[in-house]
Amino acid sequence: MDNKTTAAPVQHEISLHVARIIELMGEDPQREGLQRTPLRVARAMAELTSGYAQNPIEILNSAKFHEDYRQMVIVRDINFYSLCEHHVLPFYGRVHVAYIPNGQVTGLSKIARVVDCFARRLQIQERMTKQIRECIQEALSPLGVMVVVEAQHMCMQMRGVQKQGSYTTTSDFCGAFNQAKTREEFLQLIKG
Repeated sequence: MDNKTTAAPVQHEISLHVARIIELMGEDPQREGLQRTPLRVARAMAELTSGYAQNPIEILNSAKFHEDYRQMVIVRDINFYSLCEHHVLPFYGRVHVAYIPNGQVTGLSKIARVVDCFARRLQIQERMTKQIRECIQEALSPLGVMVVVEAQHMCMQMRGVQKQGSYTTTSDFCGAFNQAKTREEFLQLIKG
């Protein structure tokens, strides 16, 4: 059975629950503008949480190459969109990743795919930052990894405290990035 075959019953089930939520909010899910909304929401949720069906280690291993390069590799400004697990509202921003190879490199697009894999789950920014770093460390065994995530959270802007334009920055690092000089070099390079 392929993913589309197994996804259809799940999406149908979700759409039934969405229709009920629409009713509980005081709307009519049979109104013309809302008739297909439950199915659209179910399909959107499947896409926005597609990271659960992916293995991030396999993503990196699918393009791993032996290379005698031991300087910093940086992929910066990787855009991402995620859903916070507390309110199921979006948070989005940019991820900057650096690693110092130890005999193995990966395709640069694979780092962006790993970011998407973790972002497309119900998430919190702190955990996502750590998961990206741990994944790269496990798959490539580099001399060091550092990840910085900058994001805006709709749960802070649309509801609750309602603070527009606020950013949250998280970082996680290991290995060579435990040295302040190496961290500072990375931070200077992503500012550009």
